[in-house]
Amino acid sequence: MNQPGTPPEQSTAELISQLSAQTSRLVRDEMRLVQAEFAAKTKQGGLGVGLLGAGGILAWFGLGALVATAIVALSLLVPAWAAGLIVTAILFIAAGIAAMLGKKKVESLSPAPERTITNVKRDIAEVKEHSHHDNA
Repeated sequence: MNQPGTPPEQSTAELISQLSAQTSRLVRDEMRLVQAEFAAKTKQGGLGVGLLGAGGILAWFGLGALVATAIVALSLLVPAWAAGLIVTAILFIAAGIAAMLGKKKVESLSPAPERTITNVKRDIAEVKEHSHHDNA
C-alpha cells in the first residue's frame, strides 16, 4: 500500500513505456538541436565562402590595376602602345611557363593509385592462400 504523500508505484511495463516515450522525446529534441546548429553553421559557412569569393574578385581587379600601372609606368620610357605590348608579352610568357609547368606536373601523376592496387593485390593473394589452407 502507498502511504499518503508518496507517488503510486508503477508496474515494470509502465516504467518501460515511460522510458521508451522519454527516450523518443530526447532523440527528437537532440535531432532538432542538431538541425538548428547545422543551419547556423551552414549560414556562417555561406557567409565565409561569399567573403572568400569577394576577396578573390577584388584580388583579380587589383592584379588588373597592377598591370595597368606597369603599362603607365613603362609608357614614361616608350610610347604607350609599346608599353602595352611589352607588358602583354611578359604576361603571355609567364602564362606559357606556368602552363608548361602545370602540364608537366599533371603528366607526372600516376594514372592509378599504385600503392593501393599493390596492397589490394597482396590482400587478395593472402585471402586466397588462407582459403587454400582452410580447404586442405
